[in-house]
Amino acid sequence: MIGIEGCLSEVMSIPGALDAILVEPISGMAILGKGVPDPVRSAAGLTETFRAALEGVAMASPEGTVRIDDMIITTETSYHLIRPIEMAVQGTLLICLRMDLERSNLALARRRLCTITDQLTDQLTAQSTAQSTAQ
Repeated sequence: MIGIEGCLSEVMSIPGALDAILVEPISGMAILGKGVPDPVRSAAGLTETFRAALEGVAMASPEGTVRIDDMIITTETSYHLIRPIEMAVQGTLLICLRMDLERSNLALARRRLCTITDQLTDQLTAQSTAQSTAQ
């Protein structure tokens, strides 16, 4: 079983991972971070980055609405991979992974992050279903 802490531990096991943070994008608050120097500022900045990208892509899209699967930001030293996690009850969360540019494989990291977030979603959905059945 994978919970939120297990999810971040799995994310940090991706080769080249430097730090990771789970963010609640409505409030911009950090839920949990591993290796992130300033989780509060990081969460706020990543939330604004995601919102701006979502709005910009939606404006440029003929349909007017889009769903972002993930975002990749490349700097001179690192990749930043931001993936929204659609939760049945909790709403959307963002998982943000920063990876070393020289030591990481972006394609493999994206696939692994997708698998990990799917496991987390399945786990939290099952817990939610079990709780509502018990009531």
